Parts: sequence; C-alpha cells; structure tokens
Amino acid sequence: MNLYLERRTEPSRLALLLAPLAAIAFTLLICALLVAWAGAPVGRTYALLFEGAFGSRFAFSETLTRATPLMLTGLACAVAFRARFYNIGAEGQLYLGALAAVMVGGMHDGVGLDLPVPVLFGGMMLAAALAGALLLLVPAILKTRLGVDEVVTTLLGNFIVLLFVSMMLDGVMKDPMAMGWPQSVALNPDLEFDKLLAKTRAHTGLLWALGLAVAMWLINRYTVLGLQMRAVGANAHAARFLGLPVTRVMLGTAMLSGALAGLAGAIEVAGRTSYVTLDMSPGYGYTGVVVAMLAGLHPLGVIVASLFVAGMLVGADSMSRAIAVPNYIADVIVAASLLSMLVATLFSQYRLRRKHA
Repeated sequence: MNLYLERRTEPSRLALLLAPLAAIAFTLLICALLVAWAGAPVGRTYALLFEGAFGSRFAFSETLTRATPLMLTGLACAVAFRARFYNIGAEGQLYLGALAAVMVGGMHDGVGLDLPVPVLFGGMMLAAALAGALLLLVPAILKTRLGVDEVVTTLLGNFIVLLFVSMMLDGVMKDPMAMGWPQSVALNPDLEFDKLLAKTRAHTGLLWALGLAVAMWLINRYTVLGLQMRAVGANAHAARFLGLPVTRVMLGTAMLSGALAGLAGAIEVAGRTSYVTLDMSPGYGYTGVVVAMLAGLHPLGVIVASLFVAGMLVGADSMSRAIAVPNYIADVIVAASLLSMLVATLFSQYRLRRKHA
C-alpha cells in the first residue's frame, strides 16, 4: 500500500481561511512542550508573551514599530512570490533604499538640499523605491534572459549591498559628528515621520505600510497587471502560450517588489533611526519571507502576519526578563508557525490517497 497526494478539485475556502489559525494553534501546542521542558509554567509564559507584545500602550507601540518594516518586506516577498519570482534579497533592498533616502534627504555638511519639504520628501521616497527596484531588476534580467536562479542572486546580493553600505558609511556618507562610529549623516528633521502615539517610537510610517498593503491588494485583484502576475505565477508556459508578455510581467513584478523593500528602508530611517547604520535591521528582509508565507501571499494577510511575528519578537524580550525562558522561543514559534502553515496549506489543497499494489 502506497500513499500519494491528490489535488482537490475545488479547495474549500473555509479550509484555506482556517489553515493559518490551525497552524498557529498547532505551533503553540508544540512550543508549549518546549516551555514545559525548560521547567517554566506554560500558561504564565504565554500570558507574559502576550502581555509583553500587546498588554500595555508601550508594548503595543513597540509591536507596531517592529511590524512596520515587516509589513513592507512581507509585501515585497508576497508580490514577487505570487509571480514565482523568489526574492530573498529584501534585506539588501531595504538597506540600499535607506541609503538612497539619506543621500537625498540627509544633512550633508550640516546642510540639506535647498528644496521645499514636500518636494524633498517625495524625492527621498522615490529615490528609495528606485534603489530597491533597480537592485532587484538585475537578478530579474539574469533569470529571464539567462535562466539564472534568482534565489542565489538575490541572496548573495544582500552581502554585496551590505559591503557597499559599509564602504559608504566609512567614506563619503560618514557622519563627522559620530565620533568614529560608522553611521551616515542624519536625515533632515523636517522629513521625519510624526509619532503615531505620543512618547512612543510608533510613527506614521505605519500608515504608509497599511496603505501600500491595501494598494497591493487592489492591484492584485482588480488590475490587468495583477491578473497577469497571477497567470504567470500559476503557469508561465501557459501564460506565454496565451500571448501574455511573461518577461515584461516578471521584470515589472521584480521592480515592484524591490520598490516596496526599498521603501521599507526609507520609512525605517524617517520613522525610527534618522540615519543609516549596519545594524539598523535585525533581519527584516529575511523575516519578510516568513511574513509573506504565513499570510499565504495575500497582501491583507501580510498585515496580520506582520503583527503576529512582531508581537512574538517583542513579547519574547519582555517575557524572558520575567521568567526563565530564553527569548529564542520567539524564533522557534515563528519558524514552527511557518512550517505548520506550509503543511496546513498543503492539506487544504491536497488529500492523502492510498494506492493499492
């Protein structure tokens, strides 16, 4: 007797909607065993985890602050993955976008560009989006023209960008007032985002992220480009046979994905750091892959997934200070959630069948 997977003729919408919830519930159950193994009370650990992420005004603001760049890198990955272009380079695109934003809006020699603030702000955001888009355009051309695997080129591109950023921070972009610390010149204070909540780090860049998530959903659902991206992602050969411009769609999708990740860098600078450093991102680009997969590549789902991942990361820091469980449990929860989500999605679209010899 052999087992094989048979695709469901019509996957249940309810099953697709419940798959993320089932995955998270299963993950929490499995991680509860790890918490108990560590000798900590499971209920109290999860209560502290939730309280550290959402239990106070300060905790919630920190979760929103962490979720903002995750929404954008998650959107960048979701847009690309839906067209079967696997962008693993959002980290590099974020850093290059941040550097481009400071190049346009930074206080070079203590003086910024002599332009009206709205024009300068628009130029800053445009520069960041273009930097991310052009960076991802190179792997897209290599894939469509030469068949080079984009997973390899985008992943290795992250390290090239970080080395370039390091060179710029120790060179022409270095802040002379940083006392030798490798950081860029500061952004013009007039270009920084307002606080979303007073006396917290949450900023109005979150509204940009939410707006872009809604825009990506509208594009994906109601535009010709969205239909073309879905068609190319479903079957590129069939799409080409039907006359769709597959290469052009792939290049456009890549540039859109890179632009979103580049904007994540600009929003992080304008909303939180005010300058670029090599440690400004704790891996937002890589975590964006997890966010996109947990969201099922749905732009609106990215909002919920980024809040969940950010809440786990922020809550674990608070929890580890109150109880003898290391904050690495958050990484375990996020990773296990991803694996559980992939399995839950698989079984919502396929069923196990027995093949008799």
